[in-house]
Amino acid sequence: MHLPSFLWLWKTAAWSMGFAVFAYLLLAISGGWMIFIRQRRQARPGWLRPSHYLIGIVMIGLVLLLLGIGIVGTLGHYGRLGHSLHLPAGLVVVDLVFLSAWSAVQISPERPWARWLHIGTNGILGIAFILVSLTGWSVVQKYLP
Repeated sequence: MHLPSFLWLWKTAAWSMGFAVFAYLLLAISGGWMIFIRQRRQARPGWLRPSHYLIGIVMIGLVLLLLGIGIVGTLGHYGRLGHSLHLPAGLVVVDLVFLSAWSAVQISPERPWARWLHIGTNGILGIAFILVSLTGWSVVQKYLP
């Protein structure tokens, strides 16, 4: 069967991954700023928390887009999933992103564990982003002519 080129799909994935990592970095900066302000017992700017949430929502959307691209592109090219470590690495990233989002909305004075779960999850997510980037690079090399 002659399938059309999926190069446009991989370009979309590359841009989406770049934006997802950029969003992660913005979240790390804004989250670090919130921790810094909290420790100094200073007033937090009114826009900081909503911006942090908005960037987090954008990152969730990008990760879901990447998941969809990966599934569609891999099925379209190979006819099956699971031909590399990129799938489990990607699924770990998706799980960590959703755990991070869930723990974020749990943060309150009554649930101090949620803040530490959120911060710890995001630390692990950074490592998972590196792993999924490395495995993704090797996968993309298979698709390039």
